[in-house]
Amino acid sequence: MRFQVLDIAFNPPHPVTGQEVPPADRLNRIVETAVLAEELGFDSFAVGERHAGPVLSSAPTVLLGAIAARTSRILLSTGVTVLSLHDPIRLAEDLATVDQLSRGRLEIVIGKGNEDLQYPLLGLDITKQYEYLRENYELLRLLLSTEDVTWEGRHRHRLEHATTLPRPFAGPFRIWHGSATSQFAVDLAAEHGDPIVSANALQPRENYGVLIDRYREQYAAAGHDPAYGFVGAGSGGLFLADTTEEAVEQYRPIYEGQVRQQDQRKHAPGAIGKVTSFRTVEEAVERGPALVGSPERVAEKILDYHSSFGHVLQAVSVNHLLAPAQQEDVLRRFAQEVIPQVRAEVRTDLWGPLDERRAAGFTAVDPPARVEEVPA
Repeated sequence: MRFQVLDIAFNPPHPVTGQEVPPADRLNRIVETAVLAEELGFDSFAVGERHAGPVLSSAPTVLLGAIAARTSRILLSTGVTVLSLHDPIRLAEDLATVDQLSRGRLEIVIGKGNEDLQYPLLGLDITKQYEYLRENYELLRLLLSTEDVTWEGRHRHRLEHATTLPRPFAGPFRIWHGSATSQFAVDLAAEHGDPIVSANALQPRENYGVLIDRYREQYAAAGHDPAYGFVGAGSGGLFLADTTEEAVEQYRPIYEGQVRQQDQRKHAPGAIGKVTSFRTVEEAVERGPALVGSPERVAEKILDYHSSFGHVLQAVSVNHLLAPAQQEDVLRRFAQEVIPQVRAEVRTDLWGPLDERRAAGFTAVDPPARVEEVPA
């Protein structure tokens, strides 16, 4: 299995103390975490994107450019690029710049986003979010792969002989699709033979499993190469301690404080996937996707979800409300004590030498295959 660190750059006040992290500190911590992730052997580091609420990820390509300058091996990604909001011309230019700065270490995840307030903020009609997503995706895909583009759509002006610069480092980089609440994203991915990343953060696993199953069915029906139908999955937070009981008690104030913060924002009664389905940390640990516990329990849980999803990419997020030293400790323990257990059980060609669609500047390094001892 491959592993990714994802930071969406949430930055609300601490739900218990009310203390606020200065934006400069929070943004620089993202860059330092990416550097640490590379040092610890994670495969990928992803930056999210939002344009409303207490979030600092409104300029993900700027952050990825800073990370590209401080790293040399780790794959860079987005989680997600809210493609419904963007002019594909401008986005192609920004992303190709990151691809060049990183010398071909970029792949992206696209989606419509999970924040309704972004659409009126940017003067867009939220009822057309899926129309925007499809049209912008198809144009972005064309711009990254082709020069001298002539094109006409419904939501932007006609293009004639358009070539975006810079060009990608070594041809178009791979595009994944983020899947959280709707069939549209997985159908679009399957139609074009792209991989998906299930959000797997706020709902019961069955809700995400339905979408993953549909993706695989539609992908096969479209006749795409099954070797490239990769599935990734997120998680509902990461926290480690020596025992699961200690982890639950230490993480409780932050988790349940964040649930209270979510409650302050009133969502439509029928809204799905906007807030967590798990009110207490015990529920999140026992029935939800939160990776909170001992290293052994967290590894066991990832493998349990793998039995349901068949995913080969696991994304994790370390809570920014932890002290910086504690964030580093959690990430280090995950890399040293959890990842080896999971990788011993789940092998994949994703990003390895056999994955011919991987980012041009990145090849994952696999540990030696485990050899079973034969009794004398």
